[in-house]
Amino acid sequence: MASSPDVTSSADNTPGNPENGSSGRRGRVRLRRAAVMAVPAAAVAATLAVLTAEGALGVQFSISGMPFVVTADKLDGDGFEQFGALDNMIPGSPNQGDTDGSVLVVTSIVKDGDITNMCQSVDLGGIQLVLTAGGEGTPVHVEHLAIDSDVIKGDAEFHGIEIGGDASTFNKGGVKGPEGVYGQQADTVVINNLYQHNYAATAGVFKLPDLHMRFGSGGCPR
Repeated sequence: MASSPDVTSSADNTPGNPENGSSGRRGRVRLRRAAVMAVPAAAVAATLAVLTAEGALGVQFSISGMPFVVTADKLDGDGFEQFGALDNMIPGSPNQGDTDGSVLVVTSIVKDGDITNMCQSVDLGGIQLVLTAGGEGTPVHVEHLAIDSDVIKGDAEFHGIEIGGDASTFNKGGVKGPEGVYGQQADTVVINNLYQHNYAATAGVFKLPDLHMRFGSGGCPR
């Protein structure tokens, strides 16, 4: 698993009360900007409908460079693969900072799985867009899920695991990774108390029962 510093909270940057003069005006402006930024983010979060075709190398679109957090009580999946990859932003992206716009990630593949009590949040610059689903007895269901992460935490259990294989030879998740890249695959995976710091995700199917989306000052709990 790759690791990097945990995502930090933006609660201190929450827009001010609209009744407080100029700070209120700034707050309304930031909220309008956040709403504009949230439209594509909401669409992706609600559907994640880009199909991960067999043979694809994980996520295949230019990332925004704005990471998002996913937490869940439990991920229970069949057909698991994991290998290193490199995500890229568009040329000149304002989010690339002092990098060249590339992010080293670990791609995790789940061919078929259920996610219990899922939460997803993204920092839109002082306000969080939070999505929750699968918390009322019916889990979120995913098929051909690929997630690119730079931090993954949890209590994991694998069955039929192979570690150190060439990712291009993998067959348990339905995706072949890059040639010569170290990876692992397993028949099944169960991860309790899951935490992911992600840059991209795709899925062939993403069913979200009890979907709830909101804006708030705090993101998903770690």
